[in-house]
Amino acid sequence: MRCNLLSRFPVVYDTSFRLLSSLIRVSGGRCELRSFSRIPVMAPPALPAATVAYRCNSTVSATASEAAGNSISPKKKRVISGVQPTGTVHLGNYLGAIRNWVLLQETYETLFFIADLHAITLPYAVPQFAEATRNTAAIYLACGVDTSKASVFVQSHVHAHVELMWLLCCDMPTGQLNRMIQFKEKSRISGVENVGAGLLTYPVLMAADILLYQSDFVPVGEDQMQHLELTRELAEKMNSLYGGRKGKKLGGAGLFKVPEALIQPTGARVMSLTDGLSKMSKSSPSDMSRINLLDSKDVIANKIRRCKTDSYSGLEFDNPDRPECNNLLSIYQLITGRTKEEVAMECQSMSWGTFKTNFTEALVNHLLPIQARYEEITSDPAYLDQVLSQGAAKAAVIAEATLNSFYQAKGFLCR
Repeated sequence: MRCNLLSRFPVVYDTSFRLLSSLIRVSGGRCELRSFSRIPVMAPPALPAATVAYRCNSTVSATASEAAGNSISPKKKRVISGVQPTGTVHLGNYLGAIRNWVLLQETYETLFFIADLHAITLPYAVPQFAEATRNTAAIYLACGVDTSKASVFVQSHVHAHVELMWLLCCDMPTGQLNRMIQFKEKSRISGVENVGAGLLTYPVLMAADILLYQSDFVPVGEDQMQHLELTRELAEKMNSLYGGRKGKKLGGAGLFKVPEALIQPTGARVMSLTDGLSKMSKSSPSDMSRINLLDSKDVIANKIRRCKTDSYSGLEFDNPDRPECNNLLSIYQLITGRTKEEVAMECQSMSWGTFKTNFTEALVNHLLPIQARYEEITSDPAYLDQVLSQGAAKAAVIAEATLNSFYQAKGFLCR
């Protein structure tokens, strides 16, 4: 497969660059930022009807928007998200993140990246890494990410991610990182003395990913709130330490915007096919635990046929004693686009055999167009390379402006 997969907002991003450029001036050999106080602060715009299940944990008030002045046209709120390229993108990645990006790009200014820097915190397949990165980018596009509405790029292609991470790490207490749930869980498996420092500090890289683009919202699941909260705390700490009297630059937010959570729709957390209490994961040793987006019809049928079920009669949602049943029904609901009530009524008296047949057919039909589009994209490496190159260039405009401002705030010699 090949490389390239990003960029889609020549107009939106060029506008962002012009806005930032207009706020930068050089005086007496020093770079300064003019006030951002005239940029309106608005509550997040309403999503289309299909996405009303999203919930914004927003603390922005409508009064602040009115006070900023109604003469300025509202600017789209910015959303950023990414998926690691290790392993194969599976149904959980798709239903929990990528499919929702397609809806978000209609309302927000969106940046979607391939998180290759995050993927190396644990052992990974080096020879296949570049190809996996390209394949992940191709899947973004195949699932419906539109390069005219969103920017797609490879994380490592924008060097500001690593630079900002280092600047933030120097003010990040290690004790707080030691308490992060994922570090504790993953280091327990290998032993703290054997894991790399990247596993400890990757939440700071995650914070840099978000803060670098002055993101308003971050799509997260309930299980990811700890990392977003760390990002928010870091933003507030940096604003307090280095913002000073000139720190109120972004709508009153300081050096960095403090991002809000955009909670994923209910049911988007897809669980393992072999354990209804564990999240579907690339890191699971058994491929039978997940449906990969590029699995063939026969492979999908075999995985569903052998997935874990129970001996109860009929099928039902929300029974704590039947986690696998709830998981499979939830996936079926999502891929068919039907309501929970409709699926519950259809399946209440259904046997597992009949359901698995219907489920397999619905899932294969849902994934078929994605797989066909993926083949088209990967057959044209020049196109994929161009998308990724343009996306990285667009993202770098925003990233460099944020990074340079932070360097100056921390007292570095102006570049």
